[in-house]
Amino acid sequence: MTTTERPWGSRGAINRAGDALRGRTLSSGQARALELWRLAHKDVINSFQSLLRQRARGKDIEVAQRLKRRSTIIDKLSRHPRMQLARMDDVAGCRLIFPNVAALTSFREELHRAKFNHVRRNEAAKYDYITSPTERGYRGIHDVYEYRARRKRSPACNGLLIELQFRTQLQHAWATAVEVVTQLTENEPKFDRGDRRHIRLFCLASEILARVHEGRKSCLPDLSDRQLIEELDALDAQIGVMNMLLNLAAIKWIDDQAKSKHVILQSTTAEGLKLHPFDLELEASAALLEMEKLFPEDDIVLVGADSVAEMMSAFRNYFRDVGDFLHLMDGGRAGLSA
Repeated sequence: MTTTERPWGSRGAINRAGDALRGRTLSSGQARALELWRLAHKDVINSFQSLLRQRARGKDIEVAQRLKRRSTIIDKLSRHPRMQLARMDDVAGCRLIFPNVAALTSFREELHRAKFNHVRRNEAAKYDYITSPTERGYRGIHDVYEYRARRKRSPACNGLLIELQFRTQLQHAWATAVEVVTQLTENEPKFDRGDRRHIRLFCLASEILARVHEGRKSCLPDLSDRQLIEELDALDAQIGVMNMLLNLAAIKWIDDQAKSKHVILQSTTAEGLKLHPFDLELEASAALLEMEKLFPEDDIVLVGADSVAEMMSAFRNYFRDVGDFLHLMDGGRAGLSA
C-alpha cells in the first residue's frame, strides 16, 4: 500500500501531525490529514462491530462502538509526551459488556481462537485488569487488534488499530460512576488527577464491589472488610460523592429519532446532554467534524448501537445513569457488614 493510496499520507506524517497537535502548532494541511486518518477508523469499527455482534448474537452481551474524540486524543498525547500518534491503539474502540466474569472469559477465549485476518497485537494477559486491577481500581480487559482487510475491502485501513474493551456489568457500573463524577466535579480518578479523596473513594468502591459481587480482590487487597467500610464512610462524609450521585436524576430519552444507529452525544455545560441522530454514517461523520470546531469546550462523541437502550447502557456516563452503581454499592456494604 503506497502513501498516495492513503488520503492521510504516511505513518510518519500522522506522527508529525500528532507532535504538532500536542504542541498546538498544527497546520491546516496536517489538520486535514489528521481528520482523514481519524475518520478512517470508522471502517475499522464497522468491520469489528459486525464481527462481534455476529458472535454475540443470542447471548446476554451488549456491544457498542465509539470513535475517539479529538479533544481526548489531545489529552492523551499531553499525558504521554513520548507517544506517537500513529501507534495510539484506541482511536477506534468497541466495548462488550457481560453479565459476569465467566461469560466474559468464555467469549474472549473463543474470539482468540477464531480465524480471521485481523491480528491481535498483545499477549492475552497484558491488559488483563481483572486479574491485575490498576492501582486506581479500574477492572476490565483490553485487547488491541490490527485491522487487515479481507480481499480488497478497505485496504487503505490495513494496519490501523482498534481497542476492544471487555467488562462485566458490575465493572461497567463502577467505570460509569467514575466518568460521571469527572463530569460533575472536574476531578479525574480515571487518570489519577484532581482531589486525592475522590481517587481513593473509587479505589475503595472497586475493592468492595469486587469482593462482594465477584468474589475477587481489587486494588486494596490488604484492607479488612471493616477498614474498607470505615474509610469509605469517612471520605464520603468529607466530599459527599455518594449523596451527590443519589440526588442525580438520570436523563431518560423518549424520542423516536433516537432510534437512529448513528448518534452524536453532545454534553454541554449550559444545556446538559443534547442528542443528534443521523441515518447516514457519512452525514454523522461530517457533522462531528463541524461540531468539534464550533463547540471546542463541549464533550462530543459519535457513537453507534443497535438500540436506544443499548446505546444508553454502553455510554451511561453521558446519560448520567449511576443507578446500577448505587444499587451494587448498597449490596456491597451489606455484604461486608454482615
